[in-house]
Amino acid sequence: MADATQTAGFQALDTTAATRKFRMQDRIFYFMTLGSAALVVLLLLAILVVLIIDAVPTFQAFGFSFLWGTKWSAPAEIYGAVPAVVGTLVSALIAMLIAVPLGIGIAIFLTELCPGSLRRPISTAIELLAGVPSIIYGIVGLFILVPLMQNYILPFLIMTIGQVPVIGLLFQPPAPGVGLLTASLVLAVMILPFITAISRDVFSTVPPMLRESAYGMGMTTWEVARHILIPYTRRGLVGGIMLGLGRALGETMAVTFVVGSVSRLQSSIISPSTTISAQIANNFGDADGLQLSSLIALGLLLFVLSFCVLALARWMIGRGDSH
Repeated sequence: MADATQTAGFQALDTTAATRKFRMQDRIFYFMTLGSAALVVLLLLAILVVLIIDAVPTFQAFGFSFLWGTKWSAPAEIYGAVPAVVGTLVSALIAMLIAVPLGIGIAIFLTELCPGSLRRPISTAIELLAGVPSIIYGIVGLFILVPLMQNYILPFLIMTIGQVPVIGLLFQPPAPGVGLLTASLVLAVMILPFITAISRDVFSTVPPMLRESAYGMGMTTWEVARHILIPYTRRGLVGGIMLGLGRALGETMAVTFVVGSVSRLQSSIISPSTTISAQIANNFGDADGLQLSSLIALGLLLFVLSFCVLALARWMIGRGDSH
């Protein structure tokens, strides 16, 4: 009897020690994950603080007029953000207008219409396209796309769309081949693989029963895509589109090669222009004093712009969930 009681006591001690060990491991794991999450937030805040501190001289010199200034001149030490901000937004918008329909269309083709023998090669090609360095896109754009735009595409656009009232103002010369439209085409090719890959993956999560039921009711492929695939995967599609938009807003090297890097506000999308990233890349190496601070202020604007895009994406996803 005494031996049984002693054995039960030892088992209780072992259970208590094991419980304490598990609790300690769980607390250590909790603090490790908490520290990792806190590190991301601290890094984000640190970047924001550094950008704000280094941008202060610009806002002291120009005030908030820097945000709507339309002239950028290093010799005169006059700096305005509007040409770069407008160029960034317009090029990203045009790229999204091209890439989003193409990307979703390719994803629908891969999941609904593509023969099995072609699905894997096409998917692999898309993934490889996503891994191409941005500088390669810039080189190809400069030596292949720019001559094509200058000699064939832009003259055609000027002679056709350029003659249409109002909208024709967007297609007025000069058209040397470099410009916002060329940069937008390069951006569209760059973000297309991301949008396509994510759209394909989220379309694959649609339960087969939904597809089969829709086809069984007599729906066409277009109707299945419109009423089944896209509504069911709305959150994933928004995430993929916003990922592509984030890359389009912040892309530097490829855009710098083909945008023309002219720091003036242009009414024509086929004329040389600039973006925030191209402006920083072209001038940061030789900048100092007020010019350096102005470039960092542009970086701060790009940071805020990217944050607003993410906030808009979260709002859209939340709005979709509420419905």
